Amino acid sequence: MTRTDTDPWYCDLAYDSYEEACEKFEWDLPDDYNLAHDLLRKHPDPDRPALFQAYPDGRRETYTFRDLDRLSNRVANALDARGIERGDRVGVVVPQKPENVLMHLACWKIGAISLPLSVLFGPEALGHRLRDSDARAVVADASVRETVEEVEDDSALEHTVVVDDSEDDDSFESLLDEGSEEYAIAETDAETPAIIMYTSGSTGPPKGVLHSHGVWVGHCPAFSMYFELDPEGTYWTPADWAWIGALGDLVFPAWHYGQAVVGYPMGTFDSREAYSIMEEFDVTGAFLPPTAIRMMMDVDSSRYDLSIEAICSGGEPLTPEILAWADDELGGVPVNELYGQTEANLLVTNCREWFPARAGSMGKPVPGHDVRVIDPETSEELPVGEVGEIAVRRAGDPVVFREYWNRPEKTESATVGASEAQSTSKANGDAVSWHLTGDLGSADEEGYLWFKSRDDDLIITSGYRVGPREVEEVLLDHEAVAQVGVVGVPDETRGEIVKAFVQPVDEGSEALREELQDLVRERLAKYEYPREIEFRDELPQTTTGKIRRKDLAEE
Repeated sequence: MTRTDTDPWYCDLAYDSYEEACEKFEWDLPDDYNLAHDLLRKHPDPDRPALFQAYPDGRRETYTFRDLDRLSNRVANALDARGIERGDRVGVVVPQKPENVLMHLACWKIGAISLPLSVLFGPEALGHRLRDSDARAVVADASVRETVEEVEDDSALEHTVVVDDSEDDDSFESLLDEGSEEYAIAETDAETPAIIMYTSGSTGPPKGVLHSHGVWVGHCPAFSMYFELDPEGTYWTPADWAWIGALGDLVFPAWHYGQAVVGYPMGTFDSREAYSIMEEFDVTGAFLPPTAIRMMMDVDSSRYDLSIEAICSGGEPLTPEILAWADDELGGVPVNELYGQTEANLLVTNCREWFPARAGSMGKPVPGHDVRVIDPETSEELPVGEVGEIAVRRAGDPVVFREYWNRPEKTESATVGASEAQSTSKANGDAVSWHLTGDLGSADEEGYLWFKSRDDDLIITSGYRVGPREVEEVLLDHEAVAQVGVVGVPDETRGEIVKAFVQPVDEGSEALREELQDLVRERLAKYEYPREIEFRDELPQTTTGKIRRKDLAEE
């Protein structure tokens, strides 16, 4: 890479109004764009803090941008020595620890593709993602080493690197010890594949969503908006660094702007710990899922000396009570809702500096993203107030995914309108290719977007997206289960919870209920288990024998 510390590509929204930003903003990424260079090497002051790392045992560490650059160079060299090459997939199963981001950065320096994975995954969920991606290597926290061991033999894994286990033959410490601090970043551009993130699997097995190097800088205009046009500060989220809502909504955009992030492997969310972290590190901006906010509302925030200036939130709609709480208890701190998905994130948000928030609305489209409500059959934009599918123009938008990994038919089914070649050709005039989000909504006369519903059966619980089919398949593996239907039901704290309607082979019992809950916890993830299980003599079915989830959800 030949760029200098004076690179001008900061995606600042330096405009007087939202309307002016929409009219004038353009993507202007350099031809040799590389994520690791952007996040680490372009900053005028590389000795500025980039990561304040805290641990539950009281340890505290500080890493500068220069530190992260040198350490990720070591990791990149060590991966090179193990034969990891451009385009190879590398899994990252680490909580909020430096090793997590160092592995991503090292992959992007090589030109390899990183694969963020949750430490909450059981062997079935983890194994599917490692097999589907053909990952050659994985870095795993010591706490999930046994889970990785269960799936290693049935995967393409050649190397497993363990974090926080110095006695392991291939520990993360050994990578740092053997690698050089110098590394020449591979030649890439904004379209070079960089990361695969998996969907929740609402309508089938979880799909790998392939994004390019431009994805995180594509999040920056929204980051600037929901943090009220002032990126200067310190940022934190309790969300797992395996999700796009943590990495894309907060961590990497903050580093693009040269700002510090707090890392803390909290595990189960604790409101008092959250307040303490925000107080200790003078956090000015936080991404907090609505469930976390509702839990924090039960704690007296006045006991903490907070520096918070803005909060962003997403994953489920914000309620008026949350906005009122922030006004009354946090002294008017704005809580800005955001909207996106794994395939195309941070498309819509709010910014009080530019327009007032409206309770129940997701906000307005972010400059740089052409977001419309369309008829998915005709690709035509629908009139104001009419419900249709939320869609975003594919061409030229760095946050829109390249493809579903090894599933071209799925990529095609989520795309309507002109072909990609046609939509970028001036000769075709208005020909446009749209990515369909699968979300239904409407737009009002002032440009606010209103979420209506999913067009599938996705369950959103505590901000986590759960595909009912995946849960059903695990439950059906139990010998005592004849039929099962899984739906989301309303919950005051979590938004929704997973509920399973089970038709047992014989009779249901409390013991069977606990067995089924444990089965999902162990094989998928702790957040996916059905908190409620109702036994039924029979379940509603279609004429082709499929369980009618909608009928169950409406009961």
